[in-house]
Amino acid sequence: MSQESRLREEICDAGLSLYSRGYTVGSAGNISARLDDGWLITPTDACLGRLDPVAIAKVSSAGEWISGDKPSKTLQLHRQVYDRNPSVGGVVHTHSTHLVALTLAGVWRAGDDATGGASDILPPLTPYQVMKVGHIPLIRYRRPGAPEVAEQVALLANQVRGVMLERLGPVIWEQSVLKACYALEELEETAKLWLMTTPKPEPLSAEALAELNQVFNANW
Repeated sequence: MSQESRLREEICDAGLSLYSRGYTVGSAGNISARLDDGWLITPTDACLGRLDPVAIAKVSSAGEWISGDKPSKTLQLHRQVYDRNPSVGGVVHTHSTHLVALTLAGVWRAGDDATGGASDILPPLTPYQVMKVGHIPLIRYRRPGAPEVAEQVALLANQVRGVMLERLGPVIWEQSVLKACYALEELEETAKLWLMTTPKPEPLSAEALAELNQVFNANW
């Protein structure tokens, strides 16, 4: 099986898994994967639970639509990540319920600017959140597909594993589509824990974070 065929199947499998477990609904969300000569991205308004491998859009390295159905409206956002971070092999965006609810209720530390170091949607609560996800900054609301969002993501592509789009959902990038899914799932579960816990738990201590950084090469 060719790289392209394998990645088409991987995107479909990931989409069905996320959809089946409620990480996305209807035609919300999108997934992309890097190719040697461009990338694949789910079509606009496609249901992630009912993807057709043949219909997934193929886009050139220059961002030109080559084949398949019309690419997702977030094409430029995905392109900014791939152009600036050569280690990224997959990008996943969903409208995950608890993460969107978090932006409605108020994130932990929004900061003054989406690219500022003080921006973090969640405190460090669990070791796997710290190890597998890390810092996730908030990007203030813009309409879906807004070019300003892609511009902000371009500044962050080499600093974090993802961002949280206010009122829309997370965008996570990793070495592969599956790894991006795993990080997104960990982030959603952490948001669920944060929202359901009263009073709010204390973050992991500085000593605990230092140990995770040292032993597991975490970046917090």
